[in-house]
Amino acid sequence: MQGETVQPQEKSLDELLAEAQAKLEEQREQMLRALADTDNVRKRLQAEAANAQKYALERFADSLLPVVDSLEAAVNAADVSGIEVILRQLKAALEKGSIREINPAPGERFDPHRAQAMAAVEAPPGEKREPNTIVAVLQKGYSLHDRVLRPALVTVAKPPVENEAGNPISDTDLP
Repeated sequence: MQGETVQPQEKSLDELLAEAQAKLEEQREQMLRALADTDNVRKRLQAEAANAQKYALERFADSLLPVVDSLEAAVNAADVSGIEVILRQLKAALEKGSIREINPAPGERFDPHRAQAMAAVEAPPGEKREPNTIVAVLQKGYSLHDRVLRPALVTVAKPPVENEAGNPISDTDLP
């Protein structure tokens, strides 16, 4: 056994090729995941930047709302044409800044995303109102684009009381 040399068992070329291809595929998947993660971060940052730009004036707009309320009250209290001009100009400036009034009409369905119910009241005498509809607007609300700066303060209609005892649960439909 002199001529024989002991060689460690080597892997065949096919096995080496299969291992290299598996390793290459694994690295390719890692690269694709990294690219997808980078793309997701880029998209998220773009969306955050767009929102920051879109709502940059929110604090400014919020500070102007009491001025609008005061001017409206002054216009309602006295016939002062100068105040009316200022109010129109201020409203035009707010409109230009994409600030819109939230002023639901009486009888409109109450929307808790745009209005805040201050009280539940019975409908005025002679009027029949559906429950959870606007009876009166106490204070207008305002929105900036699609974000509510201040909800409208409203009163809503109560459900009608069905029996004399004041209990809204009726037993007339029971078998």
